[in-house]
Amino acid sequence: MIVVTGATGNVGRALVERLVTAGRPVRALTRDPERAGLPQRAEVVAFAPEESVALFEGASKLFLYVQAAGERTAALLEAARTAGVRHVVLLSSGIIQEGADETHPIHVMHATAERQIRDSGLEWTFLRPNAFAVNALQWAPQIRGGDTVHGVFAGMLTAPIHEDDIAAVAERALLDDGHEGAVHRLTGPEATTNTDQIAAIGRAVGRELTFVEVPPEEAGPKLFPHAPPEFVQPLLKSFAATVGVPPEITATVEKVTGTPARTFERWAQDHADDFRGV
Repeated sequence: MIVVTGATGNVGRALVERLVTAGRPVRALTRDPERAGLPQRAEVVAFAPEESVALFEGASKLFLYVQAAGERTAALLEAARTAGVRHVVLLSSGIIQEGADETHPIHVMHATAERQIRDSGLEWTFLRPNAFAVNALQWAPQIRGGDTVHGVFAGMLTAPIHEDDIAAVAERALLDDGHEGAVHRLTGPEATTNTDQIAAIGRAVGRELTFVEVPPEEAGPKLFPHAPPEFVQPLLKSFAATVGVPPEITATVEKVTGTPARTFERWAQDHADDFRGV
């Protein structure tokens, strides 16, 4: 049995679907099982931290999404170990690297989780993706409402990764031997700017879209509706540092899965209906 936390998130949902397709028993943890919309063959269970040992009964592996566990990560790991889990695959962050700003809240959150896992006595694999292609969904409301998209730093360079490529690596790390103690840095296959991404989304939806740069000092909750307020300024600082700077690009997805990472153009095609509001 494999337990998946954050099972209704972008990566978690894709991973559950992959594991079910592979015929593996999956226990998907979610706050609201009735609205989860996960595959019928998955065992969908309410994530109740106070009953954490019971959540892992019969399980040997765990996919951990930090935001799902929050401040209870250490207790959750102890419950998993007590119940017989032997290996945890963590969805960490590419922000953890040599020379990184260790005060950045995203770094603190994921570095803390990595340390707790190392201290837990469990075998581990860390996935450290950089930019997520799915973050482009922040522009969906603007695109549904018109052909102009306002955002910061038109020229920031990233190599965004498809969430299903992250799930594909997680699947192999959970099912195959040899990933224990590995740190997999994950990126998409090519660099894109925000302007490039908006153009790709336009091609996917059949419209010509224009990106209009907004000064960072004018950015706020409207442009970052899902980011905690304390994350906005550190995010803007991180984004500014990418303008004109070639991003890290790895071949890890292909090395682990045997299939090259998908381009942002492909991601936009896969998510065209999200931008159309279908």
